[in-house]
Amino acid sequence: MHILARLFAAFCRIGLFTFGGGYAMLPLMQRELAEKNRWVNDEELADYYAMSQCLPGAIAVNLAVFVGHKCRGRAGAAVAVCGLALPSLLLMIMIAAFLQNFTHLPVMQHAFAGVRVAVGVLIVNAVVRFWKSGVPDKLSLFICAAAFSLLVFFRLSPVYVVVIAAAAGLVIALRPLGKRGERR
Repeated sequence: MHILARLFAAFCRIGLFTFGGGYAMLPLMQRELAEKNRWVNDEELADYYAMSQCLPGAIAVNLAVFVGHKCRGRAGAAVAVCGLALPSLLLMIMIAAFLQNFTHLPVMQHAFAGVRVAVGVLIVNAVVRFWKSGVPDKLSLFICAAAFSLLVFFRLSPVYVVVIAAAAGLVIALRPLGKRGERR
């Protein structure tokens, strides 16, 4: 039962102290889940994050399901999702009750603009952290550059880009080994 309480508390902190969705939550998730509690390592977190993006629904909720399930099965998944969602639910109730009357004020508009900038910084930080484990070699860098080009310049659907990148990764992994044990 102790691990369920820890899962709930960790995901409550993630849900309470991060804004901007799954991307902005990554630094805190990495700290809480990989560094502090050691429920996953950085590579597993990157894999869970990648899978969470490919599934329907919120990235953070999908990731909570993966980590919670790894720790304590279905009960862990349910507890992690509840912990993640509870702060947002309570904040939304408070916002709906009080903030609606003040959104037209310039001070509130400036505060929201500041929050958007901070969320952008959190996303850049997450990209840098995942870059280290997600792009370990030149072939991975090539796949990354190709995926970026397909998304930005050709406006290809992210679904197709993920499928193409996965296929490229499989082709690279299945290449025969050379004399020195390196992939050709």
